[in-house]
Amino acid sequence: MQNYNHYLNLINEAIGNIKYPEQPAQLYAPIAYTMSLGGKRIRPVLTLMTCEAMGGDPSHAINAALGIELFHNFTLLHDDVMDRALVRRGKPTVHVKWNDNVAILSGDAMLTMATQIVSRVDDDLLRPILDLFNTTAMEIYEGQQWDMDFEQRSDVTVDEYINMIRLKTSVLLGCACKAGAIVAHADERNASLIYNMAVNLGLAFQLQDDYLDVWGDPATFGKETGGDISNNKKTFLLINAMNRATGDDATELEQWLNIDESFHEQKIAAVTAIYERLGLKELSRQAIEDYSQRAINLLAQVDMSDDARQAFQALIAKLINREK
Repeated sequence: MQNYNHYLNLINEAIGNIKYPEQPAQLYAPIAYTMSLGGKRIRPVLTLMTCEAMGGDPSHAINAALGIELFHNFTLLHDDVMDRALVRRGKPTVHVKWNDNVAILSGDAMLTMATQIVSRVDDDLLRPILDLFNTTAMEIYEGQQWDMDFEQRSDVTVDEYINMIRLKTSVLLGCACKAGAIVAHADERNASLIYNMAVNLGLAFQLQDDYLDVWGDPATFGKETGGDISNNKKTFLLINAMNRATGDDATELEQWLNIDESFHEQKIAAVTAIYERLGLKELSRQAIEDYSQRAINLLAQVDMSDDARQAFQALIAKLINREK
C-alpha cells in the first residue's frame, strides 16, 4: 500500500493532463482555474486507495477518481454562487473572478465532463459505476435543497442536519470508496462496508468544517471564518445553540440572528462567545470523534491487509485533526 502523497501525485498528474478546448474561453477557463486551485483531493485519493486495498490496480481507477473530483469541484463552484462566497482555497471564487452566469454554465460543463470521464472505466464496470455515480449526484442535490430549505426554518433538528450533511457531503466520500471497490471487483459486503466507513468519515469531516468555520485560522483554513454565523447558516453549532440557549443567552442569540449585516464582525464575536458559554466547542469535538470512531469500527470489518488498514486509519486521523 502506498502513502497518501503517492495517490495524490497520480491524481494531480491526471488533472494536469486534462485538455480543455481553447474556445469558448469563458466556458473552459473557469474550469481550468477551479481545478488549478488544488485542494486535499480526498475523494479521488480514497478511490485509488480503496482499489489497491481491495486487490485492484489503482491505475484502472484513475478515470473514476478523476471524474469524482471534477464532480466535487462542480458542486463547489455552484455552491459558491448560491452562498455568495467570495473566497475558495484562498483565491477569488469563479463568480467573483468572472460573473454568476459564467460560473453557472462552467459548472454545468464540469458536470458533463465529470460524467464523460467516469464513463471511461472498463466496459464491464460501466453500469455499476454510473449507477453509483448518478445515485450519489441526486443525493447531493437533495442535500443541497435541504440545506437551502433550512434557511427558511427555525425548527431544524440535529437529526435533520446530520441527514442533510450525509447527503450533501458524506455520500460522495462513500461513492469514492465504493467506486474503487467496484473497479477492484470487491464483493458486495466489502464494498458496502467501505462505503459506510466513508459516509461516517464524511460526517466527521463536515462537522470539522463547521468547527473550523468558527474556531479555525483563516490563514490556514483557506477562506473567511465566521461565514456560517454571519449568514445564520443552520449548522450543528447553531442548531444546538438554539436548542440549548436559555435566559439571556437565548435573548441575545435571537437578537444577533436578526441583526443588520453591517454588524458582521461584532455578530461573529458575540455568537462565538455564546457557543463557548453553551459548551458547543466541546460538544462539536465529541461529535467529530464519535463519527470518526464509527468509521474506524467499520474499517476494522473490511477484508484488507493490516498495511492497508493502517493507511486508512492514518488518513482518518489526518482529516479529523486538520486545520483547513
